Amino acid sequence: MVSSMEKEARRIVISGYYGFHNSGDEAVLRSILLALEEQGAAAGITIVPVVLSGDPAWTSRMYGVEAVHRMRPAEVWRALRGSQGLISGGGSLLQDATGAKTIPYYTGIIKMAQLLRKPTFIYSQGIGPVNRRWMDPLIRNAMRKSAYVSVRDAESAALLGRIGVPQDRIEVVPDPVMGMPLPADAAAAPGGAGEADALPVLGVSLRHWRKDGADLERAADALAALASRRAVRLRFLPFHTPDDAETSRLVMERISSKLDGANSRGSVVELVEPGDDPQRMLLEVSRCDALFGMRLHALIYAANQEVPLMGLSYDPKIDQFLHRLGLTAVGTTEQLDAERFAAEAGALLDDAEGWKRDHRDAILRLKQQSQQPAQQIARLLRQTISR
Repeated sequence: MVSSMEKEARRIVISGYYGFHNSGDEAVLRSILLALEEQGAAAGITIVPVVLSGDPAWTSRMYGVEAVHRMRPAEVWRALRGSQGLISGGGSLLQDATGAKTIPYYTGIIKMAQLLRKPTFIYSQGIGPVNRRWMDPLIRNAMRKSAYVSVRDAESAALLGRIGVPQDRIEVVPDPVMGMPLPADAAAAPGGAGEADALPVLGVSLRHWRKDGADLERAADALAALASRRAVRLRFLPFHTPDDAETSRLVMERISSKLDGANSRGSVVELVEPGDDPQRMLLEVSRCDALFGMRLHALIYAANQEVPLMGLSYDPKIDQFLHRLGLTAVGTTEQLDAERFAAEAGALLDDAEGWKRDHRDAILRLKQQSQQPAQQIARLLRQTISR
């Protein structure tokens, strides 16, 4: 005889760029898991996640969930067959900027679930860029046959509309990480390295983008201009290890070479590596007085914690997120004026409270809306039980 609890448990496979130790993508997964737990409980069901991961053992240890290898079709098929549905997202999964294999992979997972007649849910995805037109039908077909579709910005919704997905089936919601909480022990956790000496802390999140490194040279010059104007602690936060840590060290060396003696104003340059747990990185960001970010999720972490932020744009997704807060990028990978940057960063550090007042309502709205996909998915799963 099946118990009431067993009837109400729903196994859901979650597909995304997980298990690669990228803080932003891991934060997406953590946020989805927490939202599903909360909204499932509110709907009177237990959602049991099964994550498709590049490192299943690590994912299981980190999140306490079942995980299978994302590149082993037989394991993925078994997981889907034993589930009551598939979540695809969040993150920038359906784009071809990183290569021609990404969209076929993620739409292939969706189609596999649909072949098994499992409901598929698109969870706050960023769609595009899509430069290869032959991929449009792959995306269109996967979206049109999904039970629920949500994207993280209006531009993604417009792109889906252009390739034939009905606009009335698309919900525009924030990135799930806007709803991620600090770790439970945040209040008891020891502070960062800059708190005791009272230097204002500017968090810095950079990534390698241009092959010639000119964008990173300009970023280093801008940060050095700030540090030569005033005493500041430049705290580098690598969101994707080991790549971002290596990039940070290169930029730190250039900054140090430009600052010597009195020219440094007593500024400090440091690298902080909080480990793989995305909530630990969120805690590090919360301890900054402002943040200069190139990684999308560094900016989202800052907004989550009402830390004044400046974005360096390398991709439309950066500008799209900034626009939702009423902001524009301070520069791009093609252009960054060092003196303008130093002036704007200084203004943020001097009037953080003013920035928070100006942007608090927009941030609160995004945090509240970040729960919508989990609410909708829990409701749809609840309906399948009722039937």
